[in-house]
Amino acid sequence: MLADPADLTAADHLDAAREMAAAGWPFLAHLLAEEAARLTADPATAAAIRAAYPDPNLTRTETD
Repeated sequence: MLADPADLTAADHLDAAREMAAAGWPFLAHLLAEEAARLTADPATAAAIRAAYPDPNLTRTETD
């Protein structure tokens, strides 16, 4: 049975973000990290989480 999403913690979301980043899914990693940051009470920690998983749509470069 799957876990209830309401029961997931910031650590759970960060673990999943690491797994998605390692699997080559940077946007999903970014979304999971954003949720982890939202659930984090300390603003400095939340900022560090967001910095570690930037939005890949904003950091990619277009090539021809």
